[in-house]
Amino acid sequence: MGNYFYDMLPSEEIAQLKYIPTVPEFLTWIEEKWADLPAVSDTNVTYTYSQMCSRIARRRAFLEDCGLSKGDKVAIWEKTSIDAVEMFLAALSAGYIGIILPTGLPEQAVIGCCMKFGVKLLAVRDEFAGKVAAAPCKLVSSSSMADREAPSAAVSKDDPAAIFFTGGTTGAPKGAILPHRALMRGSFNGCFAPGSQLGHHRMVCLLPLSHVFGLVRSTLSAFYTGSLWYPAEDMKATIGKLPVIKPTLLVLVPGLCDILYGLTRMYGPQFLGGELKTIIAGAANVPPRLISEFDKLGIALLAGYGMTEGANLTSGNKDVKDKPTSVGKIYPEQEVKIVDGEIWFRGDNVFLGYYGDPEATSATLTEDGWVRTGDLGRLDEEGYLYITGRIKNIIVLANGENVSPEEIEEPFYKCAALKDCLVKEVDSDGEKVIGIEIFPQMPAFEGKPWEQVEAFFNDLVNKVNAELPSTHRIQKVIVRHEDFKRTGSLKVSRNQN
Repeated sequence: MGNYFYDMLPSEEIAQLKYIPTVPEFLTWIEEKWADLPAVSDTNVTYTYSQMCSRIARRRAFLEDCGLSKGDKVAIWEKTSIDAVEMFLAALSAGYIGIILPTGLPEQAVIGCCMKFGVKLLAVRDEFAGKVAAAPCKLVSSSSMADREAPSAAVSKDDPAAIFFTGGTTGAPKGAILPHRALMRGSFNGCFAPGSQLGHHRMVCLLPLSHVFGLVRSTLSAFYTGSLWYPAEDMKATIGKLPVIKPTLLVLVPGLCDILYGLTRMYGPQFLGGELKTIIAGAANVPPRLISEFDKLGIALLAGYGMTEGANLTSGNKDVKDKPTSVGKIYPEQEVKIVDGEIWFRGDNVFLGYYGDPEATSATLTEDGWVRTGDLGRLDEEGYLYITGRIKNIIVLANGENVSPEEIEEPFYKCAALKDCLVKEVDSDGEKVIGIEIFPQMPAFEGKPWEQVEAFFNDLVNKVNAELPSTHRIQKVIVRHEDFKRTGSLKVSRNQN
């Protein structure tokens, strides 16, 4: 299975890459390997890898002067910025545990997080500082750094490195503790994509750093490969700069893919800069429609699968044309098995547990290191993984049979005229039946009466029903005029009430 990923890169690049198990070792490695290459830029100022690592060392010295001890929690409440990523890496390389808080959190929630996780220091963007003056910890500016540099601390690969928020397998927000080995394994896995990857990519981080996908694949993997990283402090403004930045690789959720594709329809393919060749997409189902549309633009939209508890990257798919509904093969040094339909995985990418929640930890992490994902799936005969649903979303029919709504939704996403859909249990004349809500790709029906739109999708439902067991068939159809309510990662929320 490992050759699937190693064969993506030129052999001379494979020879240069190695898995580095801790953040301090990683910073030493990228400073030596990529020294004079540009590392980070906000389009006004650009720092090389040497300069960035020097700035991180000065931030380490600042944190050291704050009287922190190894293992203390350092939280960061900042926009996606150079300050945020440098302060995070400074904290981890100094032996502290980093927590990047979502910028959208209300100030009382930020204060509550500091209390819950025992945060000793909160690094805050200057414009946010007045909102959290009551936080029970030391407050500092996220731009802080000392006049001197401090060396990295000695840390073990199994030491906790960071805490990320996750719904886990129950939907309740928890703090997943990632050790250095997991964070760095996820970052190493992110180096693999078809073609040359080292020393030339321009990547724009459009995902929040508080999300493991944004921090690992969109940021640390960029540094691993010597890429130039642009933060999106302001999403709208940064998207408007894409023609100038000319990104060569982007890491996105499918909802953002849809937005960017819509902008290319309005302004032409050059809106993306003209040099974009690859998009890595995850955190939600990637519709085959989008894979096909980006392929027409000469852009490979590659799907993958992962979760916070596994440092984000468990599988990746470069063969989306042949296997458009698969999330690919399993990354090296990991194991995956299907237990009663549920995906389990283990490896050095596995988390340590949920902070302060031993009950949730034992429900997710087995004694021999397997993570119960809560995702339903299957492996085909060639080793490609498919996600077929979530255990918590299962619909129990009147006859006691279990139905995965995501499995019923899958054939609908093959329709280019459909943007999104949602299968769920609904009431019909006092009985519980399977229903579907559909949101069309509106440009596909421009100038057509609504009755014709509804007729098109009712016909589509009839075609899909013909391929389903009688107990699984859709009995109620709603075609929506407005988009679905969505989650923070732009997935369709299963709670539309």
